[in-house]
Amino acid sequence: MKRRELVLGLGAALALPGALAARGADLVVGQVAPLSGVLASTGAQMVLGGRIWFDHVNATGGIHGRAIKHLVVDDGYKVDETVRLTRELLDKPEVVALFGFAGTANVGKLLAEGVLAQGGAALVAPYTGGENLRDPFNPWIFHVRAGYADETEHMVQQATTLGLKRIAVMYQEDGFGQAGLEGVKKALAKRNLALSVAAPYERNTDKVEDAVRRVKASDAQAVIMISVNKSTAAFVRQYREAGGGAQLYNISVVDPAEIVKIAGLKNAHGLGISQVVPYPYVPTLPAVREYQTLLKKYAPDAQVNYTSFEEFLGAKVLVEGLKRAGPNATRAGVVQALESLANFDLGGVNVGYAPRNRIGSRYVEVTVIGNSGKLLK
Repeated sequence: MKRRELVLGLGAALALPGALAARGADLVVGQVAPLSGVLASTGAQMVLGGRIWFDHVNATGGIHGRAIKHLVVDDGYKVDETVRLTRELLDKPEVVALFGFAGTANVGKLLAEGVLAQGGAALVAPYTGGENLRDPFNPWIFHVRAGYADETEHMVQQATTLGLKRIAVMYQEDGFGQAGLEGVKKALAKRNLALSVAAPYERNTDKVEDAVRRVKASDAQAVIMISVNKSTAAFVRQYREAGGGAQLYNISVVDPAEIVKIAGLKNAHGLGISQVVPYPYVPTLPAVREYQTLLKKYAPDAQVNYTSFEEFLGAKVLVEGLKRAGPNATRAGVVQALESLANFDLGGVNVGYAPRNRIGSRYVEVTVIGNSGKLLK
């Protein structure tokens, strides 16, 4: 895979008075994101959400007079590339923190190989809810979102409340999929229910034919998918076209617009998707109003999106940590500053960290793709 490296978020800073740059070197934030491959559309939204906040901060004076330099590299959602590129970023002494990585298996490999511990830098707002990244405790990852166990519990609760007791799981065969699968099993066990079937598919593909066959044969009343955009869309289309009538749910890491585009509205209509941040389409919260305003200003052609909003909130967390770390921020100083955010208000959305807590929020709700293709609460 050819590596692509982008420097984002500096456009606004370059237009600032020269005094900003003169007061200190840039604060470099490194991001490894899937800008190619099966998760490319999600990766683009992840980068965008962070960029619009970083651009805003730079345009309003930076942090202690220093601009944020947002350095982004593409891992194609490949675990080994995530590890290699993260090592390269952490080899740069000017990188003070990491931001917005994707993939339970990808980030899990960083922990397993000690990459984050060796680099000593905080990773803020990774786009994953994998429980193995939360338990056992590690000091390096600051989660903004709820975990997959929280999401699957919520979906199982909703399904069983509707009287649906035969529940199947379609899952990606890796750490991400296993985390979600275990979450569903635990939620069912609490209710003295057993899983109808567990149907895996191969990572980085949309080859879900066998999963469709197995789920259809199980006669499940509900299917919880632990999958990404293309595989989710392929399953929804094939399952519905095969006559499958179960209520379908998916974990939060998918883009509903992408699913509708690939699967077709007829098939995607009614799909439930768990969400780990508040509804970003109606500006009822200050954070949503701020996000929508900055999206129009810095990315006027972009659409409101859960993923970009989540990473926008993550960028606000990171920026507050950079501010509290002082004029001469270090990696260790940023870690200490972030864990001081005991009850931090992002604009009607609160997160909280502590020396022994890195899970900022456990917020979960379920949305549904409506008959127009838009998400409904």
